[in-house]
Amino acid sequence: MQPFSYAKVASEEVAIATVNQDQTAAFIAGGTDLLGLMKDGVQTANILIDINSLPLADIQSHANGIRIGAISRMSDVAFHPQIQEHYPVISQALLQSASPQLRNMATIGGNLLQRVRCGYFRDPVFPCNKRTPGIGCSAITGYNRMHSIFGASEHCIAVHPSDLAVALTALDAVICIQGTEKARRISIHDFYLLPGETPAKETLLQPGELIVAIEIPDFAYKSHYLKVRDRASYEFALVSVAVALDIEQDIIKSARIAFGGVAPKPWRGWEAEEFLQNKAINEATFKDAAALAIKEAKPQTHNEFKIELVKRALIRALSVVGGKS
Repeated sequence: MQPFSYAKVASEEVAIATVNQDQTAAFIAGGTDLLGLMKDGVQTANILIDINSLPLADIQSHANGIRIGAISRMSDVAFHPQIQEHYPVISQALLQSASPQLRNMATIGGNLLQRVRCGYFRDPVFPCNKRTPGIGCSAITGYNRMHSIFGASEHCIAVHPSDLAVALTALDAVICIQGTEKARRISIHDFYLLPGETPAKETLLQPGELIVAIEIPDFAYKSHYLKVRDRASYEFALVSVAVALDIEQDIIKSARIAFGGVAPKPWRGWEAEEFLQNKAINEATFKDAAALAIKEAKPQTHNEFKIELVKRALIRALSVVGGKS
C-alpha cells in the first residue's frame, strides 16, 4: 500500500480547498471502499482528508421531502423512522447492503461513490479501461456472470454496485454538491454516466467537489426494494429492482422503476413505467411491463439468465407493492 498523509478538517471550505490544491488528495469518511482500493493498488492518494467533523450527518424533513446529509451512516438512515415510514424502499435497500458492521461505518455519500466490483477492475494484473484507458476490458472476453445486460459498451461492461443508488433513482433523488466556486444540484439519473468510450469517468462529479447531501422529493407512492443474490447476506445483486407506485382504487396512476446489478448505472425502466400508467393492478399487467423492461437487454457470454431474473424480480416487486403477493 502506498504511504499517505492524513488531515482532519472542520469546514467544507478547507476540505475542498485542500483537495483542490493537491489532485492526488481524496476525501474520506467511512473509508470502507476507498481503503480497500488503496490496499489493492487500484487507487492512490497522497493525502486523505477526513470529513467526519463536517456538519453533514443530519436527516431533515421539510415541506417538499427529506434531505439526508452525505456523511450520515447507512445504519442511521436505514432505521430512521421517517425513512422507514415514507421511503421504505431506501431502508430496505440499505439493510440488504453490506454487513451490519460496515453499515455502521459507511456513509451515504460514500455508498453512492463506491467503485465497481468487477474482479478485473480490482486486480491490477488484468487490463482494465477504468484503471488505464485504452488497454482493454478483460471482462468482455473473461468470466462475466455478474456484468451488464444494459448500457454497456465495447470498453466496459461492469455494473454499478450500490443498492441505495437504485432506490434513490426510483425516487428521482437529487445529489447536492459543493465545489470551490458554487453549489450544484444534479438529478441522480444524470449524475451517473454510461461508459461509452470513457469508462474511467463514472459520474459528473468534478475534481475537488464534495457531495454534501441527497434530497428526495415528497410523494405518496408505495415502494419496495427486491434484491436477488447468490446468498442471503453480504452479497452484491445479480439483479435488483426498486419500485414506487402511486395507486388509486387498484389503478396505477404513476410508476417509477429502477434496476440494479444489470448496468453501469442504476437502470431506469422508462418504458415499463409509461406502460403501467393508468393500468389495473393484476398479473397480466405486471407481465406485460416486465416484457417491456427487458427489450433492450444485450447479455454477455455468461449472464443471459439475468434477463429472466429481471422479469421475475419486477413482477414480484410490483405484486408486493400492489398488494397482490
